[in-house]
Amino acid sequence: MKRLIFSLLFVVLVLTGCNLSQEGFSEIENLPNKVQETVDPEIRLQAITDEGKGYYIVFHSSGEVETEVEVQEETMLINLTESNLQEDNIKQHTYYLATTPKFKMMEVFVNGVSTPFDNITLQ
Repeated sequence: MKRLIFSLLFVVLVLTGCNLSQEGFSEIENLPNKVQETVDPEIRLQAITDEGKGYYIVFHSSGEVETEVEVQEETMLINLTESNLQEDNIKQHTYYLATTPKFKMMEVFVNGVSTPFDNITLQ
């Protein structure tokens, strides 16, 4: 629990002064090898920093994932909605979130539920 709280606080502190726009969020097919090596397939939701330029957000799901990004004041809301779940077919979904100075927080929702990162990895 302490690790989870620390992770959330860390994201808030790192993103303080960061500007995120809807154009700054996109799904990517291939991660750089250096980043892929840090992905933990046992973790459902992971953030990996991109040397201060942004974040790779890795989400493991057994279904299709639809994304929606919304901006509310100084917070970037990222909605990940799963459909057509298949219990035995876990797939890695990877997104890139570029940072700029306007926003102070990022919040991820999985199927409508606010969900903290299981792990935040520094590059």
